[in-house]
Amino acid sequence: MSTIATTTFPSCSFKQWSLSTTTEATPTPTLSQKSVLEILNKRCFNSLQHLRQLHAITLRSGHFQYHYVSGTILKCYSNPLFNNFKTALTVFETIQKPNVFVCNVLMNGCLDLDTGDPLVAITCYHNMILLWDSRPNNFTYPTLFKACSITGSLKEGIQFHAHVLKLGFGADNHIKTAAIQMYASFGLLEDARRMLHENGESDVICWNAVINGYLKCGEVEAAHELFVKMPKKNVGSWNTMITGLARCGKIEDARNLFDEMGERNEISWSAIIDGYIKQGCFKQAMEAFHRMQREKVKPKQFLLPSVLAACANLGSLDQGRWIHSYVERNSFQVNGVLGTALVDMYAKCGRLDMAWEVFEKVKAKHVSTWNAMIWGLSIHGRAEDAIELFAKMQEEKQKPNGVTLLGVLNACAHAGMVERGTDLLNSMKGVYGIEPRVEHFGCVVDLLGRAGHLNEAEKFIKSMPMKPNAAVLGALLNACRIHGNVELGEQLGWILVDMEPRNSGRYALLSNIYAKAGRWDDVTRVRKLMKERGVKTIPGISMMDLGGTVHEFKMGEGSHPQMKEIYVMLENLMDKLRNEGYSPNTSMVSFDIEEEEKEATLKQHSEKIALAFGLIRTEPGTTLRIVKNIRVCEDCHAVFKLASRVYSRDIIMRDRARYHHFRNGVCSCKDFW
Repeated sequence: MSTIATTTFPSCSFKQWSLSTTTEATPTPTLSQKSVLEILNKRCFNSLQHLRQLHAITLRSGHFQYHYVSGTILKCYSNPLFNNFKTALTVFETIQKPNVFVCNVLMNGCLDLDTGDPLVAITCYHNMILLWDSRPNNFTYPTLFKACSITGSLKEGIQFHAHVLKLGFGADNHIKTAAIQMYASFGLLEDARRMLHENGESDVICWNAVINGYLKCGEVEAAHELFVKMPKKNVGSWNTMITGLARCGKIEDARNLFDEMGERNEISWSAIIDGYIKQGCFKQAMEAFHRMQREKVKPKQFLLPSVLAACANLGSLDQGRWIHSYVERNSFQVNGVLGTALVDMYAKCGRLDMAWEVFEKVKAKHVSTWNAMIWGLSIHGRAEDAIELFAKMQEEKQKPNGVTLLGVLNACAHAGMVERGTDLLNSMKGVYGIEPRVEHFGCVVDLLGRAGHLNEAEKFIKSMPMKPNAAVLGALLNACRIHGNVELGEQLGWILVDMEPRNSGRYALLSNIYAKAGRWDDVTRVRKLMKERGVKTIPGISMMDLGGTVHEFKMGEGSHPQMKEIYVMLENLMDKLRNEGYSPNTSMVSFDIEEEEKEATLKQHSEKIALAFGLIRTEPGTTLRIVKNIRVCEDCHAVFKLASRVYSRDIIMRDRARYHHFRNGVCSCKDFW
């Protein structure tokens, strides 16, 4: 077996660690080994201060020399909560001839992707065999196989499998499952499947691992064939199939299988809800969650982030607040994952104050928690606050990632902070050690374009170190629409139509540019090309969540049971606004029709229908919250501004690009979106 070079772990001095309750003159308390272990297990996994104190005691008392004590201390330091894996490595270096328990603890700690280093686990195994003469046990290999999957170390993984067979662990189903998962991660599905029939009978978990491997590689038919052939199934087998089918985009097949299940657990519900969310079917996800509640299944903590994601995308504030209160009633710990989901939900439902309140209470903030709050401030137009929070993040020694910087750049783009945004891009590599990706360059193109610097944006694209993608060119095309640059917009529009021939948004934007310039022959040419290519325009859909029910509106559709009342209110609304000086912006209609027809078309935009519905169904003074799937048009934006003053209502609308807070005739975006 080839070896990997040994890792040189840093040396350690514990002089800085002392009991906060003692001085040099105070004798060290006498604790038995049993007492030390009890304190470690009860007090030190979540308290770095207690851990350091007890660590100091074990060094003074000599208990640290016992592998079970030192290994448990190492396990505590490896807790991702402390984000202190380097210290764990330092502690490991001080342990004399680490045995298999100590090595297993270190290797397991290496697997955390945020704080650990999976390559160290592989190195540790080689040192364990060659230098420390420690014999591996059945707890060693599952960790190693996972480390090989993460690091892409197939050669070492095959060697470890050979060791498993040599040491007689081949029949251990826990090890077998981990090996199957490793082979599947490399696409070696036949090797994974062959293991089912080697070294005795495989349990249902091994079968599930092979099925999951097929599904992860997109081999849906092979997965289903194996599922049918299973000698016995449990609810986990059904869950594996449902999760995999949803991941492969076959959400209807997943739902059919879900409905066929004789027994379901929380993971079953989580699988179908997650599946809907990943496919963008947020309304169906919420319907499944409501059905789960009707069937008296209490949601566990791991499901709640997924449901909160659905609430966030639907703007379902009431449902999101119910989940938050459910968390508090059941004393669930608001960890980094759940805290991030709550922050994201409140921000996307327009309640930045509540998002901030949750953010402040999350003790162990992940980088994703900071990102959620920064992005929330950014999309609500609070650019200065987003930048200030970014500075605070660095003060608290939390390292930003590419998503963080994208959020700050987005804030700069929507606030017209040209110099600040370009400076940030230029400092990404040198200051933050992050190589700018095409998304970051695209954000700067958007920044320059929105600010009206179209020539600079065009030059910037030509200077990019990589080929601009459709999103980058699309940002400049949108700037051409905003600033009326028909010549450049036409050039970019046709390039994008060729780059993304199935993207209806590219045709629509080009058509709008032509329509605004009165070039109706070119509008017809674009629409004819769409028809020839079978490209259909994405219909505008607006949604409102009232009392836990999501109401959906489409242009010209009359399926809602209150549609007659809604249209009466809509007529009254438009009459009131005309009396206040409103004049329809018919340049937004991409059809060469009579002016009266254009006005009628504008009036039926889905967000106007949703606004009228909200005015009917809510008490005066109630904030209206509307979510739209595409960008709000200029005419609807003007209507919402005026309506907020005429009806004395706060209106929060989220479209595809950003949030708009309308109050007393003014929008938070300052007409810059």
